[in-house]
Amino acid sequence: MPQTQAISEIDFYSDTYKDAYSRIDGIVIEGEQEAHENYIRLGEMLPEHQDDFIRLSKMEARHKKGFEACGRNLKVTCDLDFARRFFSDLHKNFQDAASEDKVPTCLVIQSLIIECFAIAAYNIYIPVADDFARKITESVVKDEYQHLNYGEEWLKAHFDDVKAEIQEANRKNLPIVWRMLNEVDKDAAVLGMEKEALVEDFMIQYGEALSNIGFSTGEIMRMSAYGLVAA
Repeated sequence: MPQTQAISEIDFYSDTYKDAYSRIDGIVIEGEQEAHENYIRLGEMLPEHQDDFIRLSKMEARHKKGFEACGRNLKVTCDLDFARRFFSDLHKNFQDAASEDKVPTCLVIQSLIIECFAIAAYNIYIPVADDFARKITESVVKDEYQHLNYGEEWLKAHFDDVKAEIQEANRKNLPIVWRMLNEVDKDAAVLGMEKEALVEDFMIQYGEALSNIGFSTGEIMRMSAYGLVAA
């Protein structure tokens, strides 16, 4: 799908670009921080896998530092207050689920929804990124696929027992992703990222994850339709 702009047309140092970038990079930085904290919490909930979750959390912390460097490279101060508000609904839902020891819900939010959201955003951003950010993002996205796979494997192994909880977590959280995408579509367009491409890539990643876990095509279509509630 074509981007809204060719990379040759993007002025990475214009005030308009840097203003939009302050929010988009802030979201990315906060997303990596959320992931870092969420994986630590999951390690506490699943102590038999704690070493793996600590490893994932450290990877997310490194990603955060990489994206902070991207902001410094463009001399942009990232809007982290905006980013925290942006993630507030998913953050609250994860914390609520963790307090009730709902491991499947926490994995759906972090290892499926947030990771698929990140992978889609990075995939669409890489072709229109500045040279410095492109190298950082290409490295990060490879790690995110590993994180997505880790959540898939646990949910797949426990599928019969947790299927209903996965469906409920999807129903409650997928519409949030659509609100999030709508909230940043103008800023993303300034960076050369087309909203329709973001949505398409997210749904491909998310649908494949649900399929790998054990859902049928019909179930995936019905689960995906919950996102349209906020479209």
